[in-house]
Amino acid sequence: MHGAEIETLIRLLSRLPGMGPRSARRAVLHLLRHRDSLMSPLSKALEVAADRLKTCPECGNYDTVSPCSICAESGRDRSIICVVEGVGDIWAIERSRSFRGLYHVLGGVLSALDGVAPEDLAVVPLVARASENGVREVILALDATVDGQTTSHFLAGKLKDCKVVVSRLAHGVPVGGDLDFLDDGTLMAALRARSALPGA
Repeated sequence: MHGAEIETLIRLLSRLPGMGPRSARRAVLHLLRHRDSLMSPLSKALEVAADRLKTCPECGNYDTVSPCSICAESGRDRSIICVVEGVGDIWAIERSRSFRGLYHVLGGVLSALDGVAPEDLAVVPLVARASENGVREVILALDATVDGQTTSHFLAGKLKDCKVVVSRLAHGVPVGGDLDFLDDGTLMAALRARSALPGA
């Protein structure tokens, strides 16, 4: 039906979240129809991004500069660290424009089922950052799932001796919900109505 190159493109695109083989075929067909205005610029942008991509040594965010644009921004409140599971959660919170502190990418959540243990996550760097002078609050902005809540309680215990307020997202985040799928208003309300974890 088509050459190996096009088939490879379809196969690669079908690996993206929300893109099955049928959606990938439609996307490839659209790219082929708009080679000059879309396909070529996209190809160049992907190549440049892949070449320049860096992981921020401070928070774990993806950017083309190091430290990332968020950590380097002078107007940020460096006394608050918001802990998230992944980079997508940073992007979701930033879209809400309701948080001006710093972030910390945990790299996942504890999960016995998936074999994710504390040593698989960026827990030690988090404790080190929370122990620095000037840090007064750590927000645990993890998904409201069983694993997310288990991880929050584990982190609260680890941060107990850091002399910081440990809080978590409050109203507006549904149980079982992912941060990246929430609307901006819900995220804003959740950040503003955060509460301290008991025993932390």
